Amino acid sequence: MSASSCRFALLAVVLIAGAAGRGLLARPGHVAAAQAAPARDYPVQPVPFTAVTLDDAFWAPRIETNRTASIPTALQQCELTGRVGNFRRAAQVLRGEPLADTKAPGYPFDDSDLYKVIEGASYALSVHPDAKLDAYVDQLIATIAAAQEPDGYLYTTRTINPAAPHPWAGKVRWEFERDDSHELYDLGHLFEAAAAHYQSTGKRTLLDVALRAADLLDRTFGPGRASIWPGHQVTEMGLVRLYRVTGNERYLALAKFLIDERGPTPGVKTNGVGLEYNQAQVRAVEQTEPVGHAVRAMYMYAGMADVAALTGDVAYVQALEKIWTSTVGGKLYLTGGIGSTGAGEAFGKPYELPNMTAYNETCASVGMDYWNHRLFLLHGDGRYIDVLERTLYNALLSGVALDGKAYFYPNPLESAGQHQRSPWFGVACCPGNITRFLASLPGYVYAHQGDAVYVNLYAAGTATIDGGAGHRVRMRQQTRYPWDGLVTLTVTPETTRTFPLRLRIPGWAREAPVPSDLYRFAGPASPPASLSVNGVPVPIEVERGYATVSRAWAPGDTVTLVLPMPARRIRAHPSVAADRGRIAVQRGPLVYAAEWPDNGGDVRNVVLPDEAVLASEFRPTLLGGVQVVTAPAVALSRDKDDAIVRTTRVMTLIPYATWANRGPGPMAVWLAAVEDAARPRPFPTLATRSTVTTSPARRSPRFINDGEMPASSSDPASYFDWWPRKGETAWVEYALPEVATVDRVAVYWFDDTGRGEVRVPASWSLQYKDGDSWRPVQGRSKYRTERDRPNVVTFSPVRTTALRLDITMQSGFSAGIQEWTVQ
Repeated sequence: MSASSCRFALLAVVLIAGAAGRGLLARPGHVAAAQAAPARDYPVQPVPFTAVTLDDAFWAPRIETNRTASIPTALQQCELTGRVGNFRRAAQVLRGEPLADTKAPGYPFDDSDLYKVIEGASYALSVHPDAKLDAYVDQLIATIAAAQEPDGYLYTTRTINPAAPHPWAGKVRWEFERDDSHELYDLGHLFEAAAAHYQSTGKRTLLDVALRAADLLDRTFGPGRASIWPGHQVTEMGLVRLYRVTGNERYLALAKFLIDERGPTPGVKTNGVGLEYNQAQVRAVEQTEPVGHAVRAMYMYAGMADVAALTGDVAYVQALEKIWTSTVGGKLYLTGGIGSTGAGEAFGKPYELPNMTAYNETCASVGMDYWNHRLFLLHGDGRYIDVLERTLYNALLSGVALDGKAYFYPNPLESAGQHQRSPWFGVACCPGNITRFLASLPGYVYAHQGDAVYVNLYAAGTATIDGGAGHRVRMRQQTRYPWDGLVTLTVTPETTRTFPLRLRIPGWAREAPVPSDLYRFAGPASPPASLSVNGVPVPIEVERGYATVSRAWAPGDTVTLVLPMPARRIRAHPSVAADRGRIAVQRGPLVYAAEWPDNGGDVRNVVLPDEAVLASEFRPTLLGGVQVVTAPAVALSRDKDDAIVRTTRVMTLIPYATWANRGPGPMAVWLAAVEDAARPRPFPTLATRSTVTTSPARRSPRFINDGEMPASSSDPASYFDWWPRKGETAWVEYALPEVATVDRVAVYWFDDTGRGEVRVPASWSLQYKDGDSWRPVQGRSKYRTERDRPNVVTFSPVRTTALRLDITMQSGFSAGIQEWTVQ
């Protein structure tokens, strides 16, 4: 048995305060269970977010923005996009009223978006009473309750039109659950929201809805009944939440059943891409690395941790450790993001960490922090909080704009200007996840194991920590973290007593960016952390990520922790091909990025030499106040003869999470350290100076004439396509900057075979403007549609002011262009 397994076998019996101190109201079948506490649980217990108040300059404004901007606008979007209306329509059907609109919802998981925002709103109501929001949430809950079928089934797409629900739903209940109906996924988020609402308000209106649905699941699935596993995990986490609220063992048993049933199933191809897509390629306890859809994976691993803590299943813990080691060893971005490919929103192979096409879904970052927090609660090891912190401050926080009203779905580490946040999405999982996570963020700051107190995150504010048996202590943090590494904690126990205070010394302060060899610091080591109590220095001995001070604490004792924060270069493992010849910059927990407004409009053409000194300063008027990093660098461009021109400039870096708040444009986390890794700015040509327009498309056409020649047809750096339009005709026009004589063009086609649905066209042609008319060029060479090379066409010279490409797509596919040059 491993050391970690031995630790797990010694799980302490820890009783939790159910329902945030409120007992369940009387209800048959649940009264007795409500009084029971779990026989076992996580050995380390989090301090509830309701017991922690942050008043710092970093997180407190973001949490308030989440309350005042993100939650209201997300609720508004749920109304505007018909998500709330889906419940109203389902309720009409159940009342026997005629329904004018029987069209299925856009996606069968649209129900879950409303549940997640209600969960976030419930957390906000816990700490900031708001009568108007409270009343509106009550209205929403009444609408949801009215859409629930008599036996507890709740799934609006089927109830609205049982004969023709969404195609993913199947003809009967649960038929396509393992594929992609999301029936259980929706209910999992309902369970999470119901527990949050009940614990926050004491009202059981949504809880009753959830319990009816959970009881239906329990009657339908389980040993001796039907077998099932969720196509999209989260039901397991939700059932555990209901178990914690009610004490009903059936919910915990069902959560474990859903995990144990997962595995190869005859006739099932999840989402048409195979069982790895939702982690069903082997049984859960046999898995050793993260595969498939990253969000599904995170929810499954978090659910496994919950069930392991509550049942003592050591096999779960052993599997989770193997998966986690694989994740941080080769599938984790420097920003803490996960899920490198948009194909299936999935994990790639080890070290497959592209920057421009990095998917890093915001929901996956939320799930990553759920999972790592649970692993910490299992093991009391700071390395899990190190990963949680990295994800939190970088990949997760990047997912929402500073104003709280726009979001990223993917979070790439490089952009040519094609990325910008959106106020909502057709698949709108990310906004709801942000609202519920940020509202509960203070609950990740502290934890305790008996009377031992863990300080996991550093943020100014107060907390009341109840270690049981009358061991209550008040903590006051004063710090400017993450801008500054000076942290002062005032410890105020109710009476003088001895207990261990464990302060996390982050990996980044101990020359370990991540708990693996995937990334390493380059250059001189940072000064070590220092610690003192009441002004007296205390030696730091780090064990499992924490410096422990055990003493008789008296009210008003002061602990001072200094975490030096020089800006540091980071290099990736040599196997990460995308980062060769590049460096990244980190200061404290923050990963930095170079963005266009601070660097002359471009950053991908800049070289940051190893000898350049990194400096840092706080700029209060930039992006709401941020610490920047500056360094002398060299910008590369090409002259008319294609020779490299080098220009010295000061490069400015901002925290990665704050990028894209000033409009779309170039951005990079991994910066060229050598010239071969940079993209010199091209010399202006007739094509790059032209104005480009296209037939209707979702992408900006400016990449067609940006002067950047691709490495291949599938190069994701700066392309244009008409996806999702398929099998159509399309056009592109250049309005030339002046009258010109041309006799040659070259088109480099975009084609993402193996990754997407764009192919070289079936055919194309070229026309030129003659007065007010378009005419085909004469005496031309062949129109070619070859991949991975410019397709050159020569023709009899024409004098014109404009050129036009007419393109016919292949049947069933879209088309796109990497670059169109003109001579």
